[in-house]
Amino acid sequence: MSGADVNLVLRSTRVVTPEGMRPAAVAVAGGAIDAVLPYDTEVPAGARLQDFGDDVLLPGLVDTHVHVNDPGRTEWEGFWTATRAAAAGGITTLLDMPLNSLPPTTTVGHLRTKQQVAAAKAHIDTGFWGGAIPSNVKDLRPLYEAGVFGFKCFLSPSGVEEFPELDQEQLARSLAEIAGFDGLLIVHAEDPHHLAAAPQRGGPAYADFLASRPRDAENTAIESLIAHARRLNARIHVLHLSSGDALPLIAAAKREGVRVTVESCPHFLTLTAEEVPDGATEFKCCPPIREAANQDALWAGLADGTIDCIVSDHSPCTADLKTPDFASAWGGISSLQLGLPAIWTEARRRGHSLDDVVRWMSAAPAELAGLTRKGAIEAGRDADFAVLAPDETFTVDPAELFHRNQVTAYAGKTLHGVVKSTWLRGRRIAAGGVLTEPTGRLLERNH
Repeated sequence: MSGADVNLVLRSTRVVTPEGMRPAAVAVAGGAIDAVLPYDTEVPAGARLQDFGDDVLLPGLVDTHVHVNDPGRTEWEGFWTATRAAAAGGITTLLDMPLNSLPPTTTVGHLRTKQQVAAAKAHIDTGFWGGAIPSNVKDLRPLYEAGVFGFKCFLSPSGVEEFPELDQEQLARSLAEIAGFDGLLIVHAEDPHHLAAAPQRGGPAYADFLASRPRDAENTAIESLIAHARRLNARIHVLHLSSGDALPLIAAAKREGVRVTVESCPHFLTLTAEEVPDGATEFKCCPPIREAANQDALWAGLADGTIDCIVSDHSPCTADLKTPDFASAWGGISSLQLGLPAIWTEARRRGHSLDDVVRWMSAAPAELAGLTRKGAIEAGRDADFAVLAPDETFTVDPAELFHRNQVTAYAGKTLHGVVKSTWLRGRRIAAGGVLTEPTGRLLERNH
């Protein structure tokens, strides 16, 4: 420990490090982790000690899938409210999706607009994905050089007209361009032909909505993606996997050396189709929440490493857009503040540890995005932490959420894991429902 430079020591009997959970003291200097030391190490003169007792010190979570919708649809969410909700939930870094904002992040000019809006509002560190749409192949390399972390595309309609989907030819063209600079393409993988062929019935019945988004749509889209990635030696990432049927295909591609990674989301891993009441469109998302047996397959995919990470896909809207008709209601689950306790509640029930949860929700998303200073409690990383009381429970009250719209599929659920405080580069930014003024930084790839 460099001693004179250390201004803060965080101590707990349970610190989750890359080597596993153990008693430790974490020395912080200049906003970074200086050293991870034995629990009873003497605190340097002039340094402040923060002792968390038996509460668990985790690396701050990294959420690489958040729809902030700012500017343009700020009545749905915004950088101020989204990053406050994230901080309250133990998240210290998020990456903003390129769509649902106006403008979408499809040109360098649009990226600069979004950065200007976010700069004064970010309570946590915030980066940006670019978008790949049919008309912007020429913009992809400039966007990458301007600092986006990669590019999102849809293979089926996105739900907003300013962000059109790619057909197979356009996908091949965009992916070839992105592979040329070894960028990452992240994909909403549902095949439009399978969706068009599925029965489309409106109304409040969840079973009808589920039938309209069959697993085959995901499986076929993922199969085609893997083929493109194999041919081009390109990097692809499958967003919000909900179909357990696709896991053998993905596992085989990984064994073969295809550069494919996969995420799933708290709602697919903790909620089931069987529990969705008719008309309860706060549960609507695309792809959809599927049956309990399918959820078991997703957990098996997490356990064996086929699924790399868990991120929120926080996609909020105003309450009036959640009409009781599953066909017309806006699709999206709001869970930014609740992801950690939701996943921990189910993970502990299934015999997983907090080490596993940290790998899925912090280390792996950081690695996906190339955020080498995030995702672990080890020397040289940013001093980003979440403090969790893992055995305490709470019941979700939507009125207590920091999301702009208090609409959530988790309302009334009792969850394990209370986030006691959140720290960004050695500063406490949230504790006991009280948040500081914004101190988040805007992140660019490789910075």
